[in-house]
Amino acid sequence: MARERTNSGKLGEWLRLNVSVQANGVDLAHLETSRARLEALQAQGVDLSKEQGAFRASKQDRSQQLQAVMDEGTRLATFIRHAVKQHYGPTSEKLAEFGLQPFRGRKAKPAPEPVPEPAPPPTPPGGTGQ
Repeated sequence: MARERTNSGKLGEWLRLNVSVQANGVDLAHLETSRARLEALQAQGVDLSKEQGAFRASKQDRSQQLQAVMDEGTRLATFIRHAVKQHYGPTSEKLAEFGLQPFRGRKAKPAPEPVPEPAPPPTPPGGTGQ
């Protein structure tokens, strides 16, 4: 039999073991204290597993609520930035106070360097090249 690796699998294995030990109580009377302790731990594990599932669902709900708040806050912050830019104007240095980049004009492109004309090939000596 393979070893259980999941918590729910282990809890089920403990339950089956506990039932088997209890069914053979006459032969295994010396294990009654340990069986009772395993039964209590199994019940506690089931309760905690259910509680963990509820917390997981609650966490997902909180994550969705957080995402909704973040989306609405992002939209509102964008609106406020645009309103501030509209109020002060796009070139006002006051925009820097709100974390916005004022428009300072475009930088002039540097003049392209002139490309040198290629030198004509030298003519052979003594001839006109025809």
